[in-house]
Amino acid sequence: MQIKQGPLLSNVDHPADLRKLETQQLPQFSEELRNYIVDHVATYGGHFGASLGVVELTVALHYAFNTPIDQLVWDVGHQAYGHKILTGRKSHFHSNRVYGGLSGFPKRDESEFDAFGVGHSSTSISAALGMSIANQREGKGRQHIAVIGDGAMTGGMAFEAMNHAGVSNSNLIIVLNDNCMSIDPNVGALKEYLTDISTSQIYNKFRDEAWKILGKVSKFGPNAQELVAGVENSIKTFLLKQSNLFESFNLRYFGPVDGHDVNHLVHVFNDLKQIPGPKILHCITKKGKGYEAAEKNQTKWHAPGTFDKISGEIHKTSSLTPQPPKYQDVFGHTLVELADENPKIMGITPAMPSGSSMNIMMEAYPERSFDVGIAEQHAVTFSAGLATQGSIPFCNIYSTFMQRAYDQVIHDVCVQKLHVVFCLDRAGFAGADGPTHHGAYDIAFMRCIPNLIVSAPMDESELRNLMYTAMQEGRPFCIRYPRGKGVLVDWKTPFAKIEVGKGRRIKEGRDIALLTFGTVGNYALTAHKELEKIGVTAALYDMRFVKPLDTALLHDVFKSYDHVITIEDGCLMGGFGSAVAEFMVDHGYQAKLERLGIPDRMVEHGTQLELHKECGFDPQGIYRAAVKILEIEIA
Repeated sequence: MQIKQGPLLSNVDHPADLRKLETQQLPQFSEELRNYIVDHVATYGGHFGASLGVVELTVALHYAFNTPIDQLVWDVGHQAYGHKILTGRKSHFHSNRVYGGLSGFPKRDESEFDAFGVGHSSTSISAALGMSIANQREGKGRQHIAVIGDGAMTGGMAFEAMNHAGVSNSNLIIVLNDNCMSIDPNVGALKEYLTDISTSQIYNKFRDEAWKILGKVSKFGPNAQELVAGVENSIKTFLLKQSNLFESFNLRYFGPVDGHDVNHLVHVFNDLKQIPGPKILHCITKKGKGYEAAEKNQTKWHAPGTFDKISGEIHKTSSLTPQPPKYQDVFGHTLVELADENPKIMGITPAMPSGSSMNIMMEAYPERSFDVGIAEQHAVTFSAGLATQGSIPFCNIYSTFMQRAYDQVIHDVCVQKLHVVFCLDRAGFAGADGPTHHGAYDIAFMRCIPNLIVSAPMDESELRNLMYTAMQEGRPFCIRYPRGKGVLVDWKTPFAKIEVGKGRRIKEGRDIALLTFGTVGNYALTAHKELEKIGVTAALYDMRFVKPLDTALLHDVFKSYDHVITIEDGCLMGGFGSAVAEFMVDHGYQAKLERLGIPDRMVEHGTQLELHKECGFDPQGIYRAAVKILEIEIA
């Protein structure tokens, strides 16, 4: 479907085209760009509110700076749709987040305008600072701009970067996009601090006067900027009754400014280019700006899928029959059931209460639930602290984000054998979000840690039982499960404790053994049926645990079968299949062993099934692997 373009936007394919416009045309251009994004996301889906909130900011950045010579780094990248449209990708923007199409995030090998690949939060300042310092050494005269949201600013890495930037002589420009939101409403003291700054009318009046003074520098001699800065800092401290956080890092602070006034933003950026040293511009924006429904419910409209632009009705697939729930919802409801039973249970999430369904726990037990902001490391060690006092924290983190807290898992939880339950949502392929969000590595990096139990359910009932088991175990416990729906309609089964390290046989068979870990066991069930059609009977085992392994089960398998296939939705390097291969070698067994899983490369975005098929562990891929290893010729 061809998306209609406004008259100005239709003539702009690159920032060089944008710079041909008169400044008075920029408000209309911004409105056309906003409408184009609305029409595109309504038709094709994707992230929504974040990009609408930075339309004017995006236009001003590309208008005032000479991109791609000057380099922009977008933190996380949810907000970069306008950027992509303006940088040569408008004609194929319909392929955004589609298998084989554009990435949903800035990506270096996609465009020279994507100066740094992103996807995880709080990286932009570090990256842009590194670029800026390297540029100074080369003497290339580029500008480097990091655009970071107030939610991402809560990540500790952002503070580490600002601390370094303050002692550099870099010309780094940090643009703080302050919309009081991450995906869910922002939390923490920094939010309150930014609100204090942005709502101080006296301070804002002073800021306006300061800008006027800066515009008359020549009247005060060469040291006018230093004079104004000194006076400004003193008044800031007095008016806000506290020192300015950013200037405590030795960053020149400017703002707050209206992030939707495109002409003023251009003026400000042109001024900032002339001011040496590291500096931060505080922009106040509204997530979902220009689309009323998205402004009113910013969490719901972060990534709504396709929708009717006029009515605002989000399109949902409907079914006449009951459907299985999402695994995240099974987690949320089950946690509340366990909390009803055990008052020691706590819920922790780093800024993903709705995405993980921790919001269900927060509604039922607000005093026992914590959203700690974008701070995965803190989430893990905070959970460890709770555990030392007898609490049982269920720490829910997306698998891809757990990578950020690996040290804390080892040092603060497992070394001390603390009873923390890690629930890794979005394990395996995350779908359209692509390689920055795939949970490909958790099996490998978790199973090598002493004192940690590592498990995965085959279905929703097993997830409930693993959570119930983890509550009682009294030691570090990890449960991984994928994004999306399960397979059971009647999932709310009575709790049953699972013996740790004990797998189960799902199907009998004489020709080959299929060993599965996690929900891919359901693919193996489908493959089992197809193999029966050609006279092959496969034994199917749901291992449940990769650590500890069910060694008794594996002894039986390798004594009984000469052909074995392992199946997992994690990386093959060091994963479940590797664990089985290690067992086979360590105990002197010889068998033809085929490992199916995620290969040793970055897998791009697409639907989960498309990616499973690409990697060969979809039902047909399992079937083909069995036929191949058994050396069966199919007509």
